[in-house]
Amino acid sequence: MTVSTASAPVPAAARVPAPAPRPRRTGANGLLALPALVFFVVFALVPLAGAVVLSFADWDGLGELGWAGWSNWAGVLTDPVTGQALLLTVKIMVVSWLVQTPISLLLGVFTAGTQRYRAVLAVLYFVPLLLSSAAVAIAFKAILDPNFGIGGAPGLGFLAQDWLGDPDLVLYVVIFVIAWQFVPFHTLLYQAGVRQIPTSLYEAATIDGAGMLAQFRHITLPQLRYTIVTSSTLMLTGSLTYFDVVFVLTGGGPGTSTRLLPLDMYLTGFSANDMGGASVLAVILVVAGLGLAFVLTRFSGFARMSSEQEGL
Repeated sequence: MTVSTASAPVPAAARVPAPAPRPRRTGANGLLALPALVFFVVFALVPLAGAVVLSFADWDGLGELGWAGWSNWAGVLTDPVTGQALLLTVKIMVVSWLVQTPISLLLGVFTAGTQRYRAVLAVLYFVPLLLSSAAVAIAFKAILDPNFGIGGAPGLGFLAQDWLGDPDLVLYVVIFVIAWQFVPFHTLLYQAGVRQIPTSLYEAATIDGAGMLAQFRHITLPQLRYTIVTSSTLMLTGSLTYFDVVFVLTGGGPGTSTRLLPLDMYLTGFSANDMGGASVLAVILVVAGLGLAFVLTRFSGFARMSSEQEGL
């Protein structure tokens, strides 16, 4: 007797489709990234390498290039002016973040609404983004002039003081001008982040009886954590590049009250004709910016890039 070994036919619904063949890599993706890579190497890595080399050189910008060894680094790191510039840079970084972040966050949440008047106000808020830093500094320098500025307007005589000449006030005036210019940019980031939050989260919270403050605390802020990290990274690293506003507004004065590291680098190189010392400051700024960005992305959880749409 012959026993048939043929199995019953498998239903079509139970069949597992064979995996599709993986497409072969043709190298097209790498070619698309090549122009950006070349651009980055030519305009970022090569100048950085040149600054590192010049940091060990003795050069006034015109004469022959000589070898200075570690003397440039020793001179810059022991210079009290550079030490003060470093402290001022850290101070303006921290205070700017404390001022700009809550204002930008609240304005971003406000302008994310669908009401027409909020859209109109959003356009007005973003006007400073259209202006150059030099134009902003020139305008505020005229407005804050103690003789012909805003203090000369009727009823505003209390504003007629030397805002840019008082060593105790000038740094906070600079922070105010910087915030006025860059708060709209970070507001735009928060506005985009708020509009990505699913409305179903707010609807569920409303049904549960949560008020606006509770929704902001338990929904909006957690959902904006990556936006906060992005904004903070741009804000803090951007504080290491404040040059044009400070240079036009105060020139680093009075005295050295607003001589930040970027301005100290410029004055060291082009006023003191010490390109080696200026290159040392440039390398310090690059290392500080990269280190700050790495710390923020590494310890904030931003690098893991998990979904922000929790609860869905």
